[in-house]
Amino acid sequence: MKLYTFPGAPSPMRVELMLAYKGVSLDSETVNLREGGQFHESFRAINPRCSVPALVLEDGTCLSEVIAICLYLDSQYPEPPVFGRNDLQRAQVVNWMHRIYNEGFVAAAEVLRNSSEAFRNRALPGPEDITQITELAERGRYRLPVFFDVLDRHLEDRDFIVGEALSQADIDAWVVLYFARWIKCLPDESLTRLQAWRPRVARLIGQEPSQVT
Repeated sequence: MKLYTFPGAPSPMRVELMLAYKGVSLDSETVNLREGGQFHESFRAINPRCSVPALVLEDGTCLSEVIAICLYLDSQYPEPPVFGRNDLQRAQVVNWMHRIYNEGFVAAAEVLRNSSEAFRNRALPGPEDITQITELAERGRYRLPVFFDVLDRHLEDRDFIVGEALSQADIDAWVVLYFARWIKCLPDESLTRLQAWRPRVARLIGQEPSQVT
C-alpha cells in the first residue's frame, strides 16, 4: 500500500490523524500541491482526479475519497476502531462524516476557494479550471457558524460525536476547526460544549488544542 498525501492540507489530515491515532505508519509520498504536483502526468496516471489523499493498494486499486480510504484502513488496522464497535455505530459514524463534510468542510472550502487569489480559476479541486464565485464565499461564511451550532447542540451530554470513544467523525470535525482557522471563522466562545470537546479530541490525536483556536 502507498499513500499519496500533502501534510497540512485538510483532506489528507483526516487520514494522517487517523493513522497516527492507530499508531500505523504507511509507505507514503508527498504530492506538493503548492507547486502543482497533483497535475503532473505521473500523478494523473495514479489519480486522474488530481487530488490527495490517494491510497494505492497492492493490486493497483486507487482509493481517492477520504471516507473510502478511512473505511479500508480501519478494516486493515482495526484497533483502536474509528468506525465504532457495532453496526449501528458504524452507520452513525458514516452518517456524521457525510454531515461534517457537507456542512463543515464544504462551507470552509467555499470561502477559501472563492475568495483567495491562490485559487483563482481553481474554485473546485480537480483537473478543470473553475471560476470563483464571490457569493459562494459569502454563503460559506454563513454556513460554517450554523454547522458549529449544530455540533455544539449534538454534544450535549456527550464526550464524543458517536458512542463513548473517539471516532473518525471526531477526527473529521476537529480538522474542520483546523481548516476554519485559515479563513478566520472559528466557533464562538459561547458554544461551550464544542469548546470543551476540542481539547479532548486534540489530546487523543496528538495535536495541540491551540491549532484550532
